[in-house]
Amino acid sequence: QVQLVESGGGLVQAGGSLRLSCAASGRSIFSFNAMGWYRQAPGSQRELVATIDSGGSTNYADSVEGRFTISRDNAKNTVYLQMKSLKPEDTAVYYCRGVASIYYWGKGTLVTVSS
Repeated sequence: QVQLVESGGGLVQAGGSLRLSCAASGRSIFSFNAMGWYRQAPGSQRELVATIDSGGSTNYADSVEGRFTISRDNAKNTVYLQMKSLKPEDTAVYYCRGVASIYYWGKGTLVTVSS
Protein backbone atom coordinates (compact mmCIF):
# COMPACT_ATOMS: atom_id res chain seq x y z
CA GLN A 1 0.00 0.00 0.00
CA VAL A 2 1.43 3.35 -1.02
CA GLN A 3 1.47 6.05 1.63
CA LEU A 4 2.76 9.60 1.67
CA VAL A 5 3.29 11.17 5.08
CA GLU A 6 4.08 14.85 5.47
CA SER A 7 5.86 16.37 8.44
CA GLY A 8 7.72 19.51 9.42
CA GLY A 9 4.90 22.00 9.60
CA GLY A 10 4.46 24.39 12.47
CA LEU A 11 4.28 28.00 13.56
CA VAL A 12 6.96 30.39 12.34
CA GLN A 13 7.36 34.14 12.22
CA ALA A 14 7.38 36.01 8.94
CA GLY A 15 10.83 35.87 7.39
CA GLY A 16 11.56 32.51 8.95
CA SER A 17 12.20 29.11 7.41
CA LEU A 18 10.77 25.61 7.57
CA ARG A 19 11.54 22.37 5.84
CA LEU A 20 8.70 20.02 5.03
CA SER A 21 9.24 16.32 4.44
CA CYS A 22 7.15 13.83 2.50
CA ALA A 23 8.11 10.28 3.34
CA ALA A 24 6.90 7.66 0.87
CA SER A 25 6.31 4.01 1.67
CA GLY A 26 5.20 1.15 -0.52
CA ARG A 27 6.77 2.67 -3.62
CA SER A 28 10.00 4.37 -4.59
CA ILE A 29 9.72 8.12 -5.16
CA PHE A 30 11.60 7.60 -8.41
CA SER A 31 8.85 5.35 -9.71
CA PHE A 32 6.41 8.26 -9.67
CA ASN A 33 6.13 10.32 -12.85
CA ALA A 34 6.33 13.36 -10.63
CA MET A 35 5.98 14.41 -7.05
CA GLY A 36 4.85 17.73 -5.77
CA TRP A 37 3.75 19.98 -2.99
CA TYR A 38 0.37 21.67 -2.94
CA ARG A 39 -1.23 23.91 -0.37
CA GLN A 40 -4.69 24.94 0.68
CA ALA A 41 -5.39 28.04 2.71
CA PRO A 42 -8.66 28.47 4.60
CA GLY A 43 -11.45 29.34 2.18
CA SER A 44 -9.25 28.79 -0.85
CA GLN A 45 -8.75 26.06 -3.40
CA ARG A 46 -5.77 23.76 -3.28
CA GLU A 47 -2.95 25.16 -5.38
CA LEU A 48 0.34 23.99 -6.79
CA VAL A 49 3.47 25.00 -4.90
CA ALA A 50 6.27 23.00 -6.51
CA THR A 51 6.84 19.81 -8.46
CA ILE A 52 9.76 17.60 -9.35
CA ASP A 53 9.55 15.03 -12.12
CA SER A 54 11.32 11.71 -12.48
CA GLY A 55 14.15 13.37 -14.39
CA GLY A 56 14.70 15.94 -11.66
CA SER A 57 13.15 18.92 -13.42
CA THR A 58 11.43 21.30 -11.06
CA ASN A 59 8.58 23.74 -11.38
CA TYR A 60 7.40 26.42 -8.96
CA ALA A 61 4.41 28.64 -8.49
CA ASP A 62 5.27 32.27 -9.18
CA SER A 63 4.39 33.15 -5.60
CA VAL A 64 7.15 30.93 -4.17
CA GLU A 65 9.79 31.09 -6.91
CA GLY A 66 13.15 31.98 -5.38
CA ARG A 67 11.97 31.30 -1.81
CA PHE A 68 11.04 27.60 -1.88
CA THR A 69 13.10 24.65 -3.09
CA ILE A 70 11.83 21.14 -3.79
CA SER A 71 14.30 18.27 -3.58
CA ARG A 72 14.39 14.54 -3.00
CA ASP A 73 16.52 11.96 -1.22
CA ASN A 74 16.49 8.52 -2.79
CA ALA A 75 18.08 6.81 0.18
CA LYS A 76 15.39 8.14 2.50
CA ASN A 77 12.61 7.83 -0.11
CA THR A 78 11.61 11.35 0.85
CA VAL A 79 10.76 14.58 -0.94
CA TYR A 80 11.45 17.89 0.76
CA LEU A 81 10.21 21.44 0.50
CA GLN A 82 12.63 23.98 1.90
CA MET A 83 10.77 27.22 2.57
CA LYS A 84 12.58 30.49 3.28
CA SER A 85 11.49 34.10 3.70
CA LEU A 86 8.07 32.89 4.73
CA LYS A 87 5.15 35.29 4.52
CA PRO A 88 1.78 35.26 6.30
CA GLU A 89 0.16 34.43 2.95
CA ASP A 90 2.10 31.16 2.92
CA THR A 91 -0.12 29.97 5.78
CA ALA A 92 -1.88 26.81 4.62
CA VAL A 93 -2.08 23.08 4.91
CA TYR A 94 0.66 21.66 2.71
CA TYR A 95 0.06 18.38 0.91
CA CYS A 96 2.39 16.01 -0.86
CA ARG A 97 1.25 14.36 -4.07
CA GLY A 98 2.71 11.53 -6.11
CA VAL A 99 1.65 11.03 -9.72
CA ALA A 100 1.57 7.54 -11.17
CA SER A 101 -1.37 5.82 -12.87
CA ILE A 102 -3.38 7.51 -10.14
CA TYR A 103 -2.73 10.38 -7.77
CA TYR A 104 -1.52 9.65 -4.27
CA TRP A 105 -2.02 12.30 -1.59
CA GLY A 106 -0.76 12.68 1.92
CA LYS A 107 -2.94 14.01 4.71
CA GLY A 108 -1.12 17.32 4.96
CA THR A 109 0.86 19.35 7.46
CA LEU A 110 -0.14 22.78 8.70
CA VAL A 111 2.15 25.75 8.23
CA THR A 112 1.25 28.94 10.04
CA VAL A 113 3.25 32.12 9.43
CA SER A 114 2.67 34.92 11.89
CA SER A 115 3.24 38.58 11.03
